[in-house]
Amino acid sequence: MSHPADTPSIPLAPEVLRNATLPDGRRADIHLADGRVAALVDQPDRADRPDTGRGPAAGPGGIDLGGALVLPALVDGHAHLDKTLLGAPWQPHLTSATLREHIANERALRSSVGVPVTDRATALAHRMVSLGTGHVRSHVDIDPDVRLDGLHALVEVREKFRDRLGIQIVAFPQSGVVTAPGVADLLDAALSEGADLIGGLDPAGFDADVDGQLDIVFGLAERHGAGIDIHLHDGGVTGTRQLRDIAQRTAALGLNGTVTVSHAYALGDVDATELDRTATALAAAGVAIMTNGPRHSMPPVLRLRDHGVRVFAGSDNIRDTWWPYGTADMLERATIIGLQGDLMSDAELRHAASMITDEAAAALGLTGYGLAPGCRADLVVVAAGGVPEAVAAHPRRLLVLHGGRVVGPAPETDYPHFPAISATGGDATALQGER
Repeated sequence: MSHPADTPSIPLAPEVLRNATLPDGRRADIHLADGRVAALVDQPDRADRPDTGRGPAAGPGGIDLGGALVLPALVDGHAHLDKTLLGAPWQPHLTSATLREHIANERALRSSVGVPVTDRATALAHRMVSLGTGHVRSHVDIDPDVRLDGLHALVEVREKFRDRLGIQIVAFPQSGVVTAPGVADLLDAALSEGADLIGGLDPAGFDADVDGQLDIVFGLAERHGAGIDIHLHDGGVTGTRQLRDIAQRTAALGLNGTVTVSHAYALGDVDATELDRTATALAAAGVAIMTNGPRHSMPPVLRLRDHGVRVFAGSDNIRDTWWPYGTADMLERATIIGLQGDLMSDAELRHAASMITDEAAAALGLTGYGLAPGCRADLVVVAAGGVPEAVAAHPRRLLVLHGGRVVGPAPETDYPHFPAISATGGDATALQGER
């Protein structure tokens, strides 16, 4: 399989994507110019249209999609590019009894894995692009051990991928804020040296000082004009109280639309009264919630939506010390969230899709995003007849565009080659024929 960019019949910067199925089910030609969507021209019913039989190309500068679904670029609202072990040899997963123990294990491994952050993050970013992700928010560890080294590595990767993948960086205090000497100053420096947002970690459960951590996080956000994205794993009413504290501070500082709480497990394990009280506060303050569809305590997506809370999706960890799973496929992530949240109807599957497209883009503050005239031509073509099918089947990506240019999917040669395996008396090359 060759990369579309290396195939003569597929232009690098197509002028029109013909015979596309739009997210609303219409069939249209998508005209592109100067890296943006110039026009959507509806086509007549398929029965009234002759079959040109021209295959992937449709005239000079055009590509015939044959009715494939076109979505705006997928958005990964929460990842950890610096943590991934992609690009390194497989590492067996180590279990840990506590969060602090796991962080210590991670520190030990990252100093011995032997593959630089830039290389591992680059491997993951390549995979994201190939699977149709056009924008990602990545947290990066800021702690007394790694200091700003991980940040500088991701700033380098962000620049390398600037024409293929938009990367937002969150300065993430993985080892705490109040309890980790010097971290507050490091977070301040990170916001001056390339980080876009300030993060936090379990103000009660990890730092045991809710006001102390939030004073620092919101103070830095206000000083630098930065957004906020706080990891909150604390469950029960301990978690919901912190959510309301965050909402109150957000409203008081006028930060509506710039604050996210990632995970917010507490929303999935409190009673209806506590949930509704907290959801009302979050909606009024414009605080968004990110979920990756955990196996337990997932925030109730539809109930929060009905309260007016923006809920969007992210991968979280991808093949790292936290868990060995993760593919970087955001359509697969929508599937996971749909299964966990019992999203079954076509309307509910469409909502799952919005969590990796429109809702995530809005939470990240992306401008010019979408599939309408004037929007950036950040698009992904998938082998599905409609949005519900795309979520249920997380199908192949056929074409990926960023700023109107073809950037994916990646060729199979991007994957590592292994030595041929030969059976006695057999031909080893036959075993490789389907690669």
